[in-house]
Amino acid sequence: MTHEKIIIAIDDEDILELIPDYLADRRNEVKVMLDAVTQKDFETLQSLGHQMKGSGGGYGFDSITVIGGQLESAAKAQDLPAIEQEIANLRDYLERVEVVGK
Repeated sequence: MTHEKIIIAIDDEDILELIPDYLADRRNEVKVMLDAVTQKDFETLQSLGHQMKGSGGGYGFDSITVIGGQLESAAKAQDLPAIEQEIANLRDYLERVEVVGK
């Protein structure tokens, strides 16, 4: 994985105000996901993936939508290596994303 920043430009002031909390919630969910992996709680993982799939694009984070969809599918299949990879992808994305107003 690279350490390059991912710059997301948002021109909607209302959305821009909501983004810090949205990203903080996703960061907190990483911890929940890791606990769910430990407990093999595929239902929680599937639900979180589904929520990310539905919400990411609305905030301008298409990658979160993609990761959420892949996490949801991996959880449905109970594929722990794929789930762990998607959690790692989410963590990496959250560490590198930077939001700027247009």
